[in-house]
Amino acid sequence: MRRATLAVLASALLALSVTLLFAAQVQQPAQPQQADDIPVTDAQSGPCSVELTVTGGDAGPVYAARIDYHAAYGFMGTRKLDMTVYTNAQGKAKFTGIPAKVKNPPIEFHAKKDDLVGMATMDPATECQAKHDIVLAKPK
Repeated sequence: MRRATLAVLASALLALSVTLLFAAQVQQPAQPQQADDIPVTDAQSGPCSVELTVTGGDAGPVYAARIDYHAAYGFMGTRKLDMTVYTNAQGKAKFTGIPAKVKNPPIEFHAKKDDLVGMATMDPATECQAKHDIVLAKPK
């Protein structure tokens, strides 16, 4: 009877080991986003891009500031594009795939964090690959 109990325990242990091994192989660890990776939103509407750096009144980077972008493009501005991206720990974010020709340039990028706001502009026809800073301040 003792041998039967040991055999059952050994079988149960083997089954548990195989199950755990299989589960470990199936679950792939999530790739965490690196703190210095720049968040990118792609409009897939053109060749232009802009990298924005958001800072506060103390000239320090602002983490998780929301940047909104709206543009009208295409024949008579019939296509509309609204996008949002949040900044990383260094206050950086990037919009790609911006159309080279927009209706009523320049494009405005509005940043907001808590009660602070700021804005940057870009004309893709004259600066297709741009880098701009946005300084957040209390609205006037």
